[in-house]
Amino acid sequence: MSLSLSLLNLSDLAMSSVLASGGNPIEHVVDKDLHGVEVSGMKVALSAVSLIGGAILIFVVLLMASKQIQTGPASMGTDRYVTKGRLAQLVEVLVQGLRDGVIEPLLGKETTRRFLPFLLTLFFFILTLNLFGMIPFADLQEFVMTMMGHEHELPAGETPVFFGGTATASIAVTAGLATLSFLAIVYQGFRDLGPKGFFEHMAGGKELLYGPMMLKLVVPIMLVVEILGLFIKPAALAIRLFANMVAGHTLMATLLGFGAMALNAKGWGLAVPISAVSIVAAVAISVMELFVAFLQAFVFMFLTAVFIGMMSHHGDHDHGHEHGHDHDHAHGHGHAHAH
Repeated sequence: MSLSLSLLNLSDLAMSSVLASGGNPIEHVVDKDLHGVEVSGMKVALSAVSLIGGAILIFVVLLMASKQIQTGPASMGTDRYVTKGRLAQLVEVLVQGLRDGVIEPLLGKETTRRFLPFLLTLFFFILTLNLFGMIPFADLQEFVMTMMGHEHELPAGETPVFFGGTATASIAVTAGLATLSFLAIVYQGFRDLGPKGFFEHMAGGKELLYGPMMLKLVVPIMLVVEILGLFIKPAALAIRLFANMVAGHTLMATLLGFGAMALNAKGWGLAVPISAVSIVAAVAISVMELFVAFLQAFVFMFLTAVFIGMMSHHGDHDHGHEHGHDHDHAHGHGHAHAH
């Protein structure tokens, strides 16, 4: 009897710890400080460890992929142009697809060359952090500590876990990423338009600023709206990424927590069927979360590219269009001359 109760209590603790972080799904998602870890007197958040781990991982993976993608020596013949390895091939397809299908049509060739490393870094870094959140590193550590009997009380907001969680479910992390996008947008505005052109853009354009007197009355309103928009755009990036990550993981924690709640309320007889249904639902949600992980990384990068493109005079596009028009004109002229 005592053995049965011990197993029941242990299972209850494990399910509560691993599946729903003590019965509260939000506690499963929110960022926490590492227990007993400080740097210069400041506590270290769990998301900071994930950021460093994600940065190191993506640097190593992309460096390895670049070596497998680059052209080999001439002695290899035509094989020198073949990318080696499945991971490198996946990276190559993603990079080429994003560059040729998304970024270059938005920014043009010259601006793409300038911002492609930044935009691709945003995509792969956010994707890595999102995927980290789908692997239950933190839950496994909590489970092991529960099994070892180390489930001691900790101060509020601290955790004994030293790695895991979803860094992009922290508003501080997404705000930091959005700040980088904001700096890139402002940099492009000043670099491409110049200080005067940047002010004209913020004032609504030359048509308003140098147009009829009645139109100039709108300039102060446009200036306020554009300045607010300059900050609202990256803020929207941060909130969108944060909200999607929090919502998805909270839903998964809630579904998995149904089993623990049934166990506490009615015992194993009700917990087993409810847990089976909730696990199937959680697997389905996990598939959707995998899609969302890629989608949100793409959306963050894509909207950053759109906002950067809005600060450009699009000289690349105009030049390309004129070049194509001249080529068609010359081709038509030559064709008529031949006849």
